[in-house]
Amino acid sequence: MAAPQIISTCKVREIPAGESLKDFIDLSWAINARDPHWVPPLRMSVEAALDRNKHPFHKHSDVAYFIAEKRGTPVGRIAAIHNKRHNDFHEDTLGFFGLFECVHEQEVAGALFDAAGEWLRARGRTAMQGPMNFSTNEEIASPGALIEGFDSPPFLMMTHNPTYYGELHEAAGFGKAKDVLAFRLDRPDEPPQRGMQVIDKILKREGVTVRPIDLKNFRRDVDKLKAVYNAAWSKNWGFVPMTDDEFEHLAKEFRPFVEPDICLLAEQEGDPVGFYLGLPNLNEVLSRLPDGKLLPFGWVKLLWYKRKVRSMRVLTVGFKPHLHRAGLGPAFYGRAWESCVKLGFEQGEASWILEDNLEMVRALERMGGKPYKRYRIYERAL
Repeated sequence: MAAPQIISTCKVREIPAGESLKDFIDLSWAINARDPHWVPPLRMSVEAALDRNKHPFHKHSDVAYFIAEKRGTPVGRIAAIHNKRHNDFHEDTLGFFGLFECVHEQEVAGALFDAAGEWLRARGRTAMQGPMNFSTNEEIASPGALIEGFDSPPFLMMTHNPTYYGELHEAAGFGKAKDVLAFRLDRPDEPPQRGMQVIDKILKREGVTVRPIDLKNFRRDVDKLKAVYNAAWSKNWGFVPMTDDEFEHLAKEFRPFVEPDICLLAEQEGDPVGFYLGLPNLNEVLSRLPDGKLLPFGWVKLLWYKRKVRSMRVLTVGFKPHLHRAGLGPAFYGRAWESCVKLGFEQGEASWILEDNLEMVRALERMGGKPYKRYRIYERAL
């Protein structure tokens, strides 16, 4: 283990493998619990994600956990991430940091960034980018630090952090690598009949059918989604192909909460060619579990309030490359629109949208979507 780094009264140390990560995890509550818009994560999900023996990310990449203390009290944390699959896919030498939490003290933030940077530099990384938690594929929380839109709670799996995090990054020498947006979609009216007729014509022209995920054949449909994902998003900024184990892990996490009518699969002559993934916004429920624990009574609340969720999040929409210009996006939106009306959803969010993905931005604006949160991914040379 590396020797502790001491700057003034702040000590940063790497948590060795095998040592409890309780203090590391508890910092989310210590930093955010007084924010009325923060939604606590499920502790069991965070514990599983950080466990090097349980989460499939750790099979191909290395992560180090650092904690900052003042006079024995934890005041900040950071993870240094050597994402080997990203480096292999993009042929670069980027390192990453994530799971950042910190009190409003530049000294502490600087010490954490420096500790992560030194760990990455020792592994041949020439710059570090983040926050990443652990990558664009993971479900811990969305990449980036929230820099606009602090006046409302985050949707499922989206980041919410103190307003000063952007300041901490910039004062430590980080610059903008990329901004991503969240769009709010208010209660939908009935979709216009004429618009649905146009959608039907586009689908017929391309020989494509759109159907809900079949929960009775969930295993089969997960395999079809897997066949689409790595092809459909291969050109996206920050994309890293998911391993079979990562995809299986994510499917297992999502399975209890899937609403089939907003998880749609597109097929062409029986082959999967696209999918639309929406999930009920379970943050409406998690906000009622302030300690993030399902035991002893959390499960009861989760099951009871799950039925009362009235918002949903669109996580991702995509098609295989040969259909990128076929105009099929509206077919997914139209079908999902119909389902949202039927299911009684009153609000939706489409996120994580790259700011320069103008095709997606304009499509959401045509649907009445309004950008209301902005997240920034930072970068600093090492």
